[in-house]
Amino acid sequence: TMKSANKSDIKDSNTDTNDDEKEELCPGFKDVDAFVKYGLGAVLSATKASAVLPQAGDEYDFYRSFPGFQEFCESQGDKLLHSMSQIMHHHGCRSHMRDRNKLTGLEERFDLVVDSNDVILERAGILLDEADGLNRSQQPVMPVGFQPPKIVVSSWNRKVGELTPIPRSETFRLLHAKNVARPQLKFKEKIDNSNTPFVPKIFIKPNALKPLPQMRKERPEDLDVPAALADFIHQQRTQEHVDDMFAHPYQYELDHFSVPEKLLLKPEPQMYKPLAETKLSYIDTLEDLVALNEKLCKLSEFAVDLEHHSYRSFLGLTCLMQISTRDEDFIIDTLELRSELYILNEAFTDPSIVKVFHGADSDVEWLQRDLGLYVVNLFDTHQASRALNLARHSLDHLLKHFCNVDADKRYQLADWRIRPLPDEMVQYARSDTHYLLYIYDCVRVQLLDFNHGQPGLLQSVWNKSKDVSLKKYVKPIFTEESYLELQRKQKKSLNTQQLTAFRLLFAWRDKLARQEDESTGYVLPTHMMSKISEELPKEPQGIIACCNPVPPLVRQQVNELHLLVQQAREMPLLKSSEAGLRQNHGCSGP
Repeated sequence: TMKSANKSDIKDSNTDTNDDEKEELCPGFKDVDAFVKYGLGAVLSATKASAVLPQAGDEYDFYRSFPGFQEFCESQGDKLLHSMSQIMHHHGCRSHMRDRNKLTGLEERFDLVVDSNDVILERAGILLDEADGLNRSQQPVMPVGFQPPKIVVSSWNRKVGELTPIPRSETFRLLHAKNVARPQLKFKEKIDNSNTPFVPKIFIKPNALKPLPQMRKERPEDLDVPAALADFIHQQRTQEHVDDMFAHPYQYELDHFSVPEKLLLKPEPQMYKPLAETKLSYIDTLEDLVALNEKLCKLSEFAVDLEHHSYRSFLGLTCLMQISTRDEDFIIDTLELRSELYILNEAFTDPSIVKVFHGADSDVEWLQRDLGLYVVNLFDTHQASRALNLARHSLDHLLKHFCNVDADKRYQLADWRIRPLPDEMVQYARSDTHYLLYIYDCVRVQLLDFNHGQPGLLQSVWNKSKDVSLKKYVKPIFTEESYLELQRKQKKSLNTQQLTAFRLLFAWRDKLARQEDESTGYVLPTHMMSKISEELPKEPQGIIACCNPVPPLVRQQVNELHLLVQQAREMPLLKSSEAGLRQNHGCSGP
């Protein structure tokens, strides 16, 4: 291509003109640092000078009675306004700072300065990103298996890719990727983002000591509304079996579970196999899933972990499940097999099989929410680490402490919705469970040694792990007061107008996130919502200026957001304490 043909020419010309570019960039200064140092000094001098000017009040009124002082203030003020107008005009902002016919008051001038500063700072941020080799206007970099990494070429970073090759793994450091197909579109069941409580997704109950209520044995997948919502409406009408509907399906089994005596004895740690010598299977068909379940049901223990995605989904998505036995590793595509994975309840709820997790608090909730899976006889190595008072309780630390393995953190922000999964991400995922059964052996030994051979400490870890199994997934429920809890966390005092704006924006964000099946952070990040509430922009462009970068849904619905801000500005202006009191007593405005 022409781009590759000209690459050598660009490289050569860059070498020849490098000195010229530096001179053109900062005339009169040897480099950018020298210019910044000079500019900072000038700003500090101006700040100090302004600090010694007469303050508003009697002192200022006294000085202003002298014609010379008045002339000085007017001339210097006019010069400052002229400079500010030039800067604003240069950046394409409204620059009517000196036009008294268009701006009638100090407040409007101040708003204009604030809006212009936001625009300028946003552009500065974009240029800094470009200098680092990023470009917000480009699509996010996808793994090598999809397309090669792209580097923005500018005068200051033209040699970055040539002198410092970007490793392949760097392309996986993603929070999200815009061009990944939404897996929700392929789900057999409808995503239930309704503002109603979560109903357990279970219709078959293996290993039951207490049978599943008859109402839960029906699988209403073909309804025109989400199954959980249909169940909820029906139960609210009849007011029957409400407790059964929301109860943990395995509450009775877990309450009556006791740890087998053999699991309280000191084990002989069984060393893990090297990764290269361990069979790895990728499970993405029902046939393979059934075969895996049959294998698991014959074991005495296996390790489990999940990979999750929360940015492009309101409730979140379980994207991958990793299972390791003493001899094999399995990667299960939970997006492809989402509606079939309930099959694994046969092994997951078998009280004779130990399921080893690390930090299972979120995992057990995700299993319930997405897959209808529950865990009986769980051992959480995180709880064991806490009982042993280890220096740190992360899986990374346990891997280093017991296996001398350095955990690979490059893919912690990877988008696990990507299909097919690149091999590097598969290897990263399997490593989370590959060593976990050996760690399970080691911590049991240490728990017994720590307690002089007595099983009390080990028993307490089993009990705490059972408590984790008893956790129930709870959907986020929106109420009229939901915004107050979030607002308090911001630790900022807001007046009635600002608090009303925060309330209205919070409700708009929640409604749109549920409707579009996006996270609230994707729709409108909290810090941007707070800034809009504080600034109360008078124009739609001001809302855009409060967001850096601008979320897609904000850009699409900026006019609706502007109407909400206008609605907030019409509220009577009260101080923060009065505003909070008024809101708490239900006088929340329109």
